[in-house]
Amino acid sequence: MTTEFHSRQTAMAAGLMCCHDCGKLVTADKTPEHGVLACPRCDASIHYRNINAVPRTWALILTAAILLFPANLLPIMRVDFLGSQEHSTIMDGILYFFHSGEYGIGLIIFIASVLVPLFKIIGMILILLSIRFKWKTWLRHKTIIFRFIQFVGRWSMLDIFVIALMSALVDFGTFTSTQAGPAATYFTAVVMCSMFAAMTFDPRLLWDA
Repeated sequence: MTTEFHSRQTAMAAGLMCCHDCGKLVTADKTPEHGVLACPRCDASIHYRNINAVPRTWALILTAAILLFPANLLPIMRVDFLGSQEHSTIMDGILYFFHSGEYGIGLIIFIASVLVPLFKIIGMILILLSIRFKWKTWLRHKTIIFRFIQFVGRWSMLDIFVIALMSALVDFGTFTSTQAGPAATYFTAVVMCSMFAAMTFDPRLLWDA
């Protein structure tokens, strides 16, 4: 017997649940009396949607937005040269490369360290507001934005990688050395919070409206 589904019918409307750990599709009619269905493959608890996905995502993305200010305003790197110390922020490093004629490097650092974290925070807030007020327009575009945020999140640590390499390679004792500044901790926290926010969020909530 063939079952006909409506073209806009969701898996939840069809009585199907997806395991969040291994991705196995399970029929909801096998749910036990206590209401919690265990995955037959990995034995994880299965729910139609990630539990408390929206409040957790809000908490993480707002934390990232708050930490973005000290990450950009405080020095991210300290250079010791012949006993004198020079502190530089993210924008100081970008301007240095532009003034030196290294426009490509400056542009890469500007995109990875400034635009990408800002885009991720604004994009996630827009998606969360869309769920809160049940906006039914541009759902496909918002899903594409979320997929892009997921993909690009791993490349936001460019500044931290550069500082880590410079700290290891540029260390000549009292002559010259490079160390991470206080903004490095905040910047790392911004990237981690935004990545965890994307991991916690369930994009299917966009379509439930």
